[in-house]
Amino acid sequence: MGKYFGTDGFRGEANKSLTVDHAFKIGRYLGWYYGKEHKCKIVIGKDTRRSSYMFEYALAAGLTASGADAYLLHVTTTPSVAYVVRTEDFDCGIMISASHNPYFDNGIKLINSKGEKMSEAITDDIEKYIDGLLPEAPLAVGENIGRSVDYVAGRNRYTGYIISLAKHSYKNIKIGLDASNGSTWMLAKNIFDTLGADTYVIGNTPDGLNINLDCGSTHIDNLCNLVKDKKLDIGFAFDGDADRCLAVDEKGNILTGDHIMYFCAKHLKKNDSLEKNTVAATVMSNLGLFKALEKSGINYVKTDVGDRFVYEAMTEGGYCLGGEESGHIIFSKFASTGDGLITAIKIMEVLIESKRQASALCEDFEIYPQLTRNIKVKDKDAAINNPEVQEAAKTIADKLGNNGRILLRKSGTEPVVRVMVEAETKQLCEDYTCLVANIIEKNNF
Repeated sequence: MGKYFGTDGFRGEANKSLTVDHAFKIGRYLGWYYGKEHKCKIVIGKDTRRSSYMFEYALAAGLTASGADAYLLHVTTTPSVAYVVRTEDFDCGIMISASHNPYFDNGIKLINSKGEKMSEAITDDIEKYIDGLLPEAPLAVGENIGRSVDYVAGRNRYTGYIISLAKHSYKNIKIGLDASNGSTWMLAKNIFDTLGADTYVIGNTPDGLNINLDCGSTHIDNLCNLVKDKKLDIGFAFDGDADRCLAVDEKGNILTGDHIMYFCAKHLKKNDSLEKNTVAATVMSNLGLFKALEKSGINYVKTDVGDRFVYEAMTEGGYCLGGEESGHIIFSKFASTGDGLITAIKIMEVLIESKRQASALCEDFEIYPQLTRNIKVKDKDAAINNPEVQEAAKTIADKLGNNGRILLRKSGTEPVVRVMVEAETKQLCEDYTCLVANIIEKNNF
């Protein structure tokens, strides 16, 4: 990770740690970098938070000042930007979003021409440019100045693509949708209505300040209640930029990314479509997922946390399914990144073809109690590598044996160390996470 760009782009509080000047300079550099040998085209999407509009204009100004043409998708999802970039003639893409974070945060995600996250080599140079360590990019003049283009057509093509992936009609199926007051506030309902579902939607009144506020995949209780109250067949909750999706079964139980990977993997295996008979999941996935996959005769690989690392493992190993417990699920035959809408479509495929209720898809899946404590620190490396912390973690791991685990990791986007414990009981999880957290807090790293 660099000074500004972490595992999921440049993220921070709008106009504090992520400013308009940053956005303008990112646009200036990208417009120059990709436009050295031709007139480059760069596509921009944004979510619904108020500052996204400000950053959209700043990025477009930087791009056009360097001679690039900026194509504006307006409010859309991160996966749609990746789709448009990889299927059309764009040099790269930019998504303005802080994903599941509150409205006052924002982020700038950079996507290469293949629809994948941009290489660290380029983001490292962007950081140097922002800090004045590289020469100023020349300003375009005359006919070489770029232009901004309203590109709603690109978003519409993405919508058509998602609809085309559905193998079945959803007629007479009652589906709940929580759009998180974010990127899918209109898109999700339009897609599921087109496919024939009876839709019930919440989190679809964005005002620029309520994205992810008590709604969406990080606050799923409202969707659970909606599904139970309306007696729906299933519910889907997206995050602010819709690269995540969690589900709720007809009983109101949450289906995490681990549940989704499990029953999708079994369905793919049954249809001889699970490439290399392997799923890629991060080290933060529940121990129950790995044990359930083993019982089903399915292999798995563990990656570092972050959909970038999941996708890299999938590409290197030739796997078609991977993801994170948080709901970033990648179906690599259909997308180059996690896509919440594709995840929902694939869940519907399993539901309809299995002819089972959603609650029955994970009957043989046992989730181990898991607890994660986030501890704010000044120096993440010092906290993680402290001998007292390491010794405590080793002692806990020895006590847990094969019936649990402890994981210490640094957040890629916040000044936070995460302590995760899985054990046979919630009490053990609480005891062990508190033990390590107390050591970190005592030393005031």
